[in-house]
Amino acid sequence: MTKKYDVTGIGNALVDIEFEVSDPFLDKYGIEKGLMTLVDEDRQGELMSAINTKTSKLQCGGSAANSIIAVSQFGGKSYYCCKVANDELGRFFIEDMKEAGVNHNLDPFKLEEGITGKCLVMVTADAERTMNTFLGITEKFSTSQINEEAIKDSKYLYIEGYLITSENAKEAMMSAKKIAEENNVKVAITFSDPAMVKYFGESFKEVIGSGVDMLFANEEEAMLYTGKDNLSEAGEELKKIAKHFVITQGKNGALIYDGETFIDIAPYPTVAVDTNGAGDMFAGAFMYGITNGHSYASSGKLASMASSKIVSQFGPRLSWEEAKAVLSRLQP
Repeated sequence: MTKKYDVTGIGNALVDIEFEVSDPFLDKYGIEKGLMTLVDEDRQGELMSAINTKTSKLQCGGSAANSIIAVSQFGGKSYYCCKVANDELGRFFIEDMKEAGVNHNLDPFKLEEGITGKCLVMVTADAERTMNTFLGITEKFSTSQINEEAIKDSKYLYIEGYLITSENAKEAMMSAKKIAEENNVKVAITFSDPAMVKYFGESFKEVIGSGVDMLFANEEEAMLYTGKDNLSEAGEELKKIAKHFVITQGKNGALIYDGETFIDIAPYPTVAVDTNGAGDMFAGAFMYGITNGHSYASSGKLASMASSKIVSQFGPRLSWEEAKAVLSRLQP
């Protein structure tokens, strides 16, 4: 049966505000480098007043949103379930998703009052990205935002790990997973960030339950979740909860388990200027590949090429032209 969507994603809706900072800036404001930290509105306001926002770049984002947009840009069909407020950034988010070719659950005439979530993405000279996120109204993401029909009409449901921080969002994760499983829709989940695994590991176990079809993790997340101190043992443990999985390894490429064997995915040489969105791009490109007739190895190659392109420039997304160029390199 033909499905309307390749992937339906659920996750936070954030407007990314990206700018360059120095290490002394991070030190001065007590910001923990390389991690995503949840902050309140006052703290985010303090940081925004200390930076030159005129040089910053605005894009609709959130981890899963970036991945779902990537699916669309490579030529796939995608849908996103999220929550924004009736404010300027909320309307910006809706328009940006439209331009990215992603269908969604947001009705501009039925938005609630509140503040749309924002993520300050601070990039240092070593290409490391540090995020301070004020969730705003997306903290209230719940089962109300889940489009059951979109999930049923998809090949895959893709769940963002950052949702694990609130009880109502965790309930939504579990509800969406149940809908997918009851309708023979495959389920993918991403851990999103080492901090999510470190502090919400038990909650992830609840959501994963008896297992998932696809898991995305980086090296640190894989070892934190499994309690193993090397990648080989972590991989063996992950087989118990995921039929297939991807462990990204930064400049060393990635390791894919296709259900039978491990596949090493080579990195593509690049000069990194910004690692923001590399993992999201890898997941999105990979999900596009496996839902559009590519093998796991071929999908991994596409994802590696795409993520190497992302880290060579600022921002978590490719242009439409860049996505086409990357995809053309995959063709025999």
